[in-house]
Amino acid sequence: MLTELHIQNFAIIDKLDLRFGSGLIILTGETGAGKSIILDAVVMLIGGKADTTYVRTDSDAALVEGVFQLKGPEREAVHEILNREELMDDPNYVILSREIRKEGRSVARVNGRTVGVSLLKEIGALVVDIHGQAEHLSLLDSRAHLGLLDRYAEVVRPLSDYRQTYHMLMNLRHELGELRKAQADAERKIEMLTYQAEEIEAARLKIGEDEDLRVERDRLANAESLAQNAQEALSVLEEGSPEMPAATDLVGQAAQALAALAKIDSGQNELANQAEVLLDSMSEIIHGLRDYLEKIEFNPSRLD
Repeated sequence: MLTELHIQNFAIIDKLDLRFGSGLIILTGETGAGKSIILDAVVMLIGGKADTTYVRTDSDAALVEGVFQLKGPEREAVHEILNREELMDDPNYVILSREIRKEGRSVARVNGRTVGVSLLKEIGALVVDIHGQAEHLSLLDSRAHLGLLDRYAEVVRPLSDYRQTYHMLMNLRHELGELRKAQADAERKIEMLTYQAEEIEAARLKIGEDEDLRVERDRLANAESLAQNAQEALSVLEEGSPEMPAATDLVGQAAQALAALAKIDSGQNELANQAEVLLDSMSEIIHGLRDYLEKIEFNPSRLD
C-alpha cells in the first residue's frame, strides 16, 4: 500500500508531498490539472521509462520517492527479494525512489541504496498495480500470470519453502559439480605425473650423467674440427711433407747423433737417454692419435 509520495521537479510539478490513508482514495480535477502527471511519476517510480522530458524546466533533475507499507500476500514476496539483495531495513515498509537527470542518467534506489532498474521493476510489480481504461497491465504481462495464480491460490508460504529448497538443491548441484571437476583435475594430474615418472624411470638417469652428455654433445657437435686437428698433429709427427720431414724422423736423427756422441763421451749418456725417451713418447702420442681418430663419431642423429 502506497502511504507517502514525494515528487520534485517532475514535469510541471515543482514539489508535491502526498500522504494516503487507508481505504479508497480518489484524485479528481479538470483536464490538465496534473492527474496523469502524478500517475506518470508513479510509473517511473516502479521502473517505467525515465524520459528526460520529465525534468522540470530550469531544473537539473527530477525525483520521485514512494513509501510502501507491506501487508497482505505481497509482504512475503517483497521480503524474499529484500533479503536476497540484502536491502531489508524495516520489515513493514519499503522505500522506492527514482531520479532522472537532465543529461539522461537515471538512478534507482531501494531503501536508500542504489540498485538496478530491473530490481525496481521486480519490487514495483508486487506493490503497485496500474489499471488503465479497458485494460489491466498485470493481466497483459505474461510474466506476471504465475505470480497472480499463486497469490489467488494463497500458496505464498509453500512457494517460499519450495524456492528455498530449490536454491539449496542448486547450491548442492553446483558444489557437486565443483567436486567432480576437482576429481577430474586430480585424475588428470595423477595421469600426467605417472607418465612423467615412467619417462624418468625409463631414461635410467645416473648421477653426473648430464655432464657426461654435455661432453659427448660437444664432441659430436665439433667432430669435424676434432678430426682435422688430430689428423694435422699426426701428419706433423709421423708423415711430414716434401718440404719438411716428420717430427719423429727429426727426433730419431737427433737420438742417433746423441747415442754416437755418448759412445765417445760417456758423460752425455743422460742426454742420449732423454732423446730415446722423447722418441718413445712421440710414438705413444702417434698411437694415441690413431686410436682417437678411429673413435671420433660423425652422428647427427645422436647429436639431436
